[in-house]
Amino acid sequence: MLMSVTTRLLEGMALNCILFFGTLFAALPLGLVVSFGSMSRLAPLRWLTRAFVWVIRSTPLLLQIIIIFYGPGLLWDGDALPRMQAALVAFIINYAAYFSEIYRGGIQAIPRGQYEAGQVLGMTKSQVFFKIILLQVVKRILPPMSNEVITLVKDTSLARVIAIQEIIMVGQEYIASRSLIWPLFYTGVFFLVFCGVLQLLFDYLERKLSYFRV
Repeated sequence: MLMSVTTRLLEGMALNCILFFGTLFAALPLGLVVSFGSMSRLAPLRWLTRAFVWVIRSTPLLLQIIIIFYGPGLLWDGDALPRMQAALVAFIINYAAYFSEIYRGGIQAIPRGQYEAGQVLGMTKSQVFFKIILLQVVKRILPPMSNEVITLVKDTSLARVIAIQEIIMVGQEYIASRSLIWPLFYTGVFFLVFCGVLQLLFDYLERKLSYFRV
């Protein structure tokens, strides 16, 4: 029984992993772009970007998933996105907004004098950013970024609201079909292992960047 439940839960966890890695790989660069928009000298772009971030951060991710999946059909009789695609879009937009604020905080925390020092040395703005600023930003944002990434692991379970057969939904099916509650609690082991591996990875990265005294 344990083996069959484990196999089913692993199948569900595979969908959580698809959501996790797909969101991470798309939201990390998109968040950086959004952060540049929120720091732009162009006031309309800055206001628009910050309004977008405010809306996304102020509404539940669960609601955003529902809107993106059901919205096209309800609002303009369009075809609904496939379930996994809709979930990915919702997660990417949501986490890009959160990541953008982490990026913005890290970039703005760097003293202005370091930009000026790089320009005095004859470096271009892009060279200053990528060779002087970026690694210091990474050092500063790593702890809050690790917190958001670990939160993302757990948030993937929200995809069940649009009937994606992720691990929590599989665990709930055992309650409905066989009146077994332990498989639902057993799903916690999978999340503990996944988050534990991520925590070890972030601890390693923090040690590697410990030579930056910021």
